[in-house]
Amino acid sequence: MKLRENVPISELTTMRLGGSARFVAEVSSLQDLREAYEFAENGGISDTSAKTSDTKKPLPVFILGDGANTIGRDEGFPGLIILNRLKGMEVVEETSDDVLVRAMGGENWDAFVGFCSERGYSGIECLSAIPGTVGAAPVQNIGAYGQDISQTIDNVEAYDTKTHEMVVIGRDEMKMSYRSTIFNTGADAGRYFITAVTLRLENDEKLEPPFYNSLQKYLDEHGISDYSPANIRAAVSAIRSEKLPDPAVEASAGSFFKNIHLSDEEAEEAKLKGLKIYDKPNGDHVLNAGWLIEAAGLKGKALPGGFHISDKAALILINDSAKSYKDLEQARAEIVRAVFDKFGFKLSQEPVEIVA
Repeated sequence: MKLRENVPISELTTMRLGGSARFVAEVSSLQDLREAYEFAENGGISDTSAKTSDTKKPLPVFILGDGANTIGRDEGFPGLIILNRLKGMEVVEETSDDVLVRAMGGENWDAFVGFCSERGYSGIECLSAIPGTVGAAPVQNIGAYGQDISQTIDNVEAYDTKTHEMVVIGRDEMKMSYRSTIFNTGADAGRYFITAVTLRLENDEKLEPPFYNSLQKYLDEHGISDYSPANIRAAVSAIRSEKLPDPAVEASAGSFFKNIHLSDEEAEEAKLKGLKIYDKPNGDHVLNAGWLIEAAGLKGKALPGGFHISDKAALILINDSAKSYKDLEQARAEIVRAVFDKFGFKLSQEPVEIVA
């Protein structure tokens, strides 16, 4: 286990905000992981034999992957941040119909999508170019262009911090809905450290149109009619590269606001008002947060505190010069207020915040 002390959270997250974390541990094995949690439970004492009756109380723990979709706060974090660096990808089982593929939680998510798509496995190709790690993907049930991970996930392997045992959690147990699972919502939020993810994908199958609007437009404009996983992955990656800033160049946390899900009645009313609604095949009605921000006249606009909204994708909030979480609060408030005043819908932040 690699352990560091007093590490700026701004160096660990792609939005580049946040004070210092008391401790940061990088874990690359299950033994490292157990040692990291023992360290936290012992109040930051590495040598358990040195424990005394006045041992410090346990440290709070926060799990972090590559730092996308995560916001640090000015007060920092008084406990231990664990960085998931567990590696490995494999095909577990394959038939003519489907395939089980497994990846360790510290693997890069996009690399895993490439691993699957290049082999002709279908089910996550629309999730290409989403930043972050495999272990973070199920936590918020990541999704894009009509796919989300709940459609393909079979199980996760995880360290249960309550029982101190390795467990396998099946899809039905995860209670997956839009950006919500047991891993980030409810009494068990933060309880599980996901060490590996197994997906069940289609073997030698292709998606069928119609596709999500921007993807369909790209395919039509480029004359693409072979909807193989590799081709859809290439199209999605091209679209996202045009729209999304490179966090190494422009600091951002990825999509900053959640889309709004409407009932049948709400969707019909919104359409009558001229709002763009995406009707998903499963019956869900989605009001795109990026469309609302753009329609409110905010795309490309400079905001208080050293932020601006990307002129390519209105869902992306870019940190130009901000150093403080209070700066982010100002910028976020202006966006939420402008959209609510114009459309009557309140936007909700998507990135999670590092708090004890």
